Amino acid sequence: MRARLSILLCAIATAVAPHSARADAPESALELLREAHEHEATHDDLVALRRYAEALAMDPALGDAYLGLGALRLRRGDPREAERVFDVALSRIPALHRALVGRAEARWALGFRAEAEDDLEEYAREAGDPGALRELAAWYADESRAPAQLATWRRIRVMASERGDASLEHEARTMVRALQLLVAADPVTRPTVDDATRRGIARVAARGG
Repeated sequence: MRARLSILLCAIATAVAPHSARADAPESALELLREAHEHEATHDDLVALRRYAEALAMDPALGDAYLGLGALRLRRGDPREAERVFDVALSRIPALHRALVGRAEARWALGFRAEAEDDLEEYAREAGDPGALRELAAWYADESRAPAQLATWRRIRVMASERGDASLEHEARTMVRALQLLVAADPVTRPTVDDATRRGIARVAARGG
């Protein structure tokens, strides 16, 4: 699960190239951001950290620099500093919803599970991102919170249907059916569940329905 969320965070941090930053950002700040990406790509992390920091010193509203700096801090195993970076980003740029993903991972690594889930939930809601909801469902699975996992997959099913994503909708329907067997207290089905059923959930999901 951590690897899956890291992939989501990496995509968010790297999908935005320097040329796609704010149109009014200082050219010198954009150049520093470009250099930070280049040094990070060649694993020259210390220089990349400096370039991100220099870009933010020049333009404290450069959202892409916060995303890159926070993601790099996380990759280097410093979730506390990463959380601080994403906190600052969200306080200065409230609409930078992608920073919620980074702060979620940082908070999870720090043991702040409820806060991490809240961040990922907020991002999924603001961005309408089914990938974020899948990560949230995986978190609930890791904590054996099947009712929350079921509710999240139901939301994914609706979102997939609205988007016309047949593959994701099929996956979501399969997971909902499987989890309905598992969740004895599900307000919709309230099934009786035994250990054999619990062991069969993974087989149901693996068959794809």
